[in-house]
Amino acid sequence: MTSRTVPLDGTLHDYLMAIGLTEHPVMRELREFTAGHRMAKMQIAPEQGQFMGWLVQLMGVRRYLEIGVFTGYSTLAAALAMPEDGQIVACDVSDEFTRIARDYWQRAGVAARIRLELRPALQTLQQLLAEGQAGQFDLVFIDADKPSYQDYFEACLQLVRPGGVIAIDNIFLSGRVVSPRPEDPPGVHLMHAFNARLQQDVRIRHCVLPIGDGLTLCTRL
Repeated sequence: MTSRTVPLDGTLHDYLMAIGLTEHPVMRELREFTAGHRMAKMQIAPEQGQFMGWLVQLMGVRRYLEIGVFTGYSTLAAALAMPEDGQIVACDVSDEFTRIARDYWQRAGVAARIRLELRPALQTLQQLLAEGQAGQFDLVFIDADKPSYQDYFEACLQLVRPGGVIAIDNIFLSGRVVSPRPEDPPGVHLMHAFNARLQQDVRIRHCVLPIGDGLTLCTRL
């Protein structure tokens, strides 16, 4: 037994990948392709993709909302774990990045399940609410611009069903969020405040997983 999470050095991380990762071939190809991308650090870790797919299947997710697509690895993990009638709304602002995503979604045979919205995500979230889709999503994944996290969360809390889950990525910011310095970017200070507010939010029950760059899971009460 141990009283704290075991740190992952290179050897233990390799072992984790060996025993804990089962990737669809197209997911592996996409991950390896993105590793050479100039913005590769924006992609979630493969063990996080594995977890997201497992969570989708465990919850029986049929409506999934994603904010921040990049090259589509997390979207693909969710789509592959959903039933054929599953539906995804994926929000991003980059045609350049999501062009890669669309190619791999097509190759994996799940493109028809994914509705890609290329515009500021808050516009899409407000449109979904205006369409009467409040409480219609089973799972939401937020992985986009950090200064907007609070606004995304408030909109998503309306869109997710009671008992549904909002997953929030990068809540550690590589450790900078612990004690923000005056010279740190505004997003670091905003994330620090956002994390503190979540802990006190009576509308949710939450837990924090030390996976990737930190992942918070919130269940809407």
